[in-house]
Amino acid sequence: MVSDKRVHRLITRGEIQVLCLLLLYTSPLSCFSNFSPLIYKIKEGLPKGTLIGAIGTDLHLDFSVDPPLLFNLAQKKINEQYVELNNTTGELFTSAVQMDRESLCADRGEGQSCSLALDVFILPQQYFQLVKVKILIEDVNDNQPRFPSAEIRVTVPENALVNTRFAVEQSAVDPDLGVNSVQTYWLDNDFGVFTLDVEENEGGELTPFLIVTEALDREWQAEYVTDIIAEDGGSPPLTGTATLRVIISDINDNCPKFTEAQVNVTVYGNATRGTQLARLHAFDSDLGGNAQITYTYSERVARDTRNLFHLNRTSGVIKLAGKIDTNTAKLYKLTVLANGPACIPDVAAVTIHVIKVVSGPPLLVPRYIAAERDGMVSLKESEPAFTPIAFFTVKNSDPRQRVECMLEGSGPFKLSPYERFKNEYLLETTEPLDYETRQEYELTIVGRSVHGAVIKTVVRVQVEDENDNAPIFKQSMLEIFVEENNAPNTFLTKLQATDADSGSQGEVVYLLGSDAPTIFHLDRQVGVLTVTTSLDREEKETYRFMVRAVDRGSPRRESIATVIITVQDRNDNSPRFINKDFTFFVPENFPGFGEIGVLSVTDADAGENGWVALSILNGSDIFVIDTGRGALRAKTSLDREQQGTYYLWIEAVDGGKPALSCVTMVTVLLLDVNDNPPIVLFPQSNQSYMLVLPSTLPGTSITEVYAVDRDTGMNAVIAYSIVKRLGGEPGSFDIDPNTGNITLRKTLSDRGLYSLLVKVSDHGQPEPLHSTVMVNLFVNETVSNESYIQSLLLRQAEIEIEESIGPRETHQWIQDRRVFPCQPVLIALSATCLGLFIMVVSLSVYISCRKLRKHKKKRLEVEIPLKMNSDMQPVDRKLMEISNI
Repeated sequence: MVSDKRVHRLITRGEIQVLCLLLLYTSPLSCFSNFSPLIYKIKEGLPKGTLIGAIGTDLHLDFSVDPPLLFNLAQKKINEQYVELNNTTGELFTSAVQMDRESLCADRGEGQSCSLALDVFILPQQYFQLVKVKILIEDVNDNQPRFPSAEIRVTVPENALVNTRFAVEQSAVDPDLGVNSVQTYWLDNDFGVFTLDVEENEGGELTPFLIVTEALDREWQAEYVTDIIAEDGGSPPLTGTATLRVIISDINDNCPKFTEAQVNVTVYGNATRGTQLARLHAFDSDLGGNAQITYTYSERVARDTRNLFHLNRTSGVIKLAGKIDTNTAKLYKLTVLANGPACIPDVAAVTIHVIKVVSGPPLLVPRYIAAERDGMVSLKESEPAFTPIAFFTVKNSDPRQRVECMLEGSGPFKLSPYERFKNEYLLETTEPLDYETRQEYELTIVGRSVHGAVIKTVVRVQVEDENDNAPIFKQSMLEIFVEENNAPNTFLTKLQATDADSGSQGEVVYLLGSDAPTIFHLDRQVGVLTVTTSLDREEKETYRFMVRAVDRGSPRRESIATVIITVQDRNDNSPRFINKDFTFFVPENFPGFGEIGVLSVTDADAGENGWVALSILNGSDIFVIDTGRGALRAKTSLDREQQGTYYLWIEAVDGGKPALSCVTMVTVLLLDVNDNPPIVLFPQSNQSYMLVLPSTLPGTSITEVYAVDRDTGMNAVIAYSIVKRLGGEPGSFDIDPNTGNITLRKTLSDRGLYSLLVKVSDHGQPEPLHSTVMVNLFVNETVSNESYIQSLLLRQAEIEIEESIGPRETHQWIQDRRVFPCQPVLIALSATCLGLFIMVVSLSVYISCRKLRKHKKKRLEVEIPLKMNSDMQPVDRKLMEISNI
């Protein structure tokens, strides 16, 4: 606890900041904090770096203060999972961990908002504030409806009235809020007998109701299987699916019916007690207790008759229960009722005719080997041929009467005398039985005496089913086509397999083979095959795997089928050039429509979606492109000296709808060909000349031949050489082969005109090109007769040059002469001006030389080149200009 004096001392010292820090830990707000928090709204699931808000700007803080403001989060470990705070600007951004409203606010109700609270410190301490920030997280439709179970069962009685409603209690849930939650339900198939309605309770929860629209009949169809689909209200909406199995429950709407309404039985008077006389059979289409049948005599049957002929209430078997009077013949009529729950009994009439026995008829006494109950013998269909069923013993009161027994009835059975004993007959099978072909046989054993007496015994054989049939697929190979980029859980097909066995042995379960990819799902019960993810044809075009149909018998039997799924292409890939850009080098003067280069382009799609057409976006007036091969060609021969580089934009468009495209840049660089000879720029004419003073010292640079070549590289490297010398002393002048600089080799003793024919040649391959120029040097102190010099120049040009350089160079020489058609007039004017100017220059030179000898005591070296060096004096430049006229 701080005392009052201590507080007063702190305030007097101006330490209000320390007090604020102390109060920070005892109060939820600092002394400068705002009581109303900053509220920002953002949507859930935003990517990292999304701006939430600018705290400093929203608080109108002054960022120009010194020291600068700093912003810090109070609970970094918790809050920095979702937000990032810029410490200098106070801007809040989303972090790498996306905000999931359903995870952050799992305990919030429908009407409650979801928010994230932050405490932000503004530092340093002299500007300290505690800022409360509240971030409201708005819901987006990022969850699809889900049913609590993959299969929903609804039981509907077959006598349900039209418009009867049955609630589907296992409704779908969607963690999103408001319109993004479940909004409606519908059935994939209503079979024309159902519809679906949706009701909303007071809490806003939706419950789907199944409504009966047509009368039902369990005996016609006992089950309906479809998909129930829940859809939310997002944009785009999301759906969830479950299997809806509607089971039609049985009611007692059917009564027993006899298969035979009239049964006639003949029995001898001496028949033994327990002899089976008849077996009545009735059926009821209902199930369970509704199909239970009991057999009873009608009240009109006398009690004595009932006692003589026993009726089994369950099986309908009538047996002889007493002894018949053997001295009288009598006819008994029995009325038997088939009773069902709440049903009017069905009636069958049984007539028993008792044959009078005079001397005692023979008897057939059965002794069963196979399992028997109430005259019904049970045999498994797996029993082999010649399986014994029963022995029949003939008991004859008169040994002199011979009795022969035979078998009446169809089926794989035979009755034959037993060899070891007399009067014994064996009933056996002749081949294996097949439950799927026939389930029950009725056999009559008939014995006839020589006196015409006939005795009969009925044997019924019931075949018991065994699991001897494997399920059989309707198709052993299923080819399925599905477009790529399909939605998850897309329906592919429904497998169908049947099993001829009965009961559980005929129930089929569908399984995926071990080679099936995990992306496929097969419903075990109904055989619906779906794909759980989106397929990409470019990743894999064909899936081939096995599916199994397994029954529930013991041992289990199964069969397999092959499923081939072909993923059909969609235009989801743009054409792609193999290079980002292309550069082609081609020599100039390349022939028109020659192949400059090939642009390779690929498209991962197939068919028309993968057909690519190429076009030139610019430069199509010069270039063309072959769409088939991608070959780039020029319509005409190209000249590097006119343009050395071309930049083309090439577009590739596929054949899809809509079409996709891409663009690449092609650079065409023309390689130089030696197709240009050197061009002499100086001297400008073969008839120009230059005055050289006889006093010029050896080694002096006189002039320079200057030429250029429009080619490049070695094709533009120029070499200079003197190929002909006319006039004067031979070997007086040399030329530098690299620079073209002409220098004096020795002292000039002869006056007159010196003419040098200079060959200017490039280094091109395979054959260098060249030009020639005549360099005329007039050695004298002055030019006194211009016309005389001109006559010498003309004569040398027409005679000497032709002799030295041949026809081609002569042609060039003549062309050079024709450059100036007014040359005589210009020469006359030039000579006059030159004479006057030389006099002035000579006088100036003479005066300058005397001064130089006096002060420097050095000899004057006179250089008069055609192209001046950088250190030449102004006077020498003027002299050079005059000599070029």
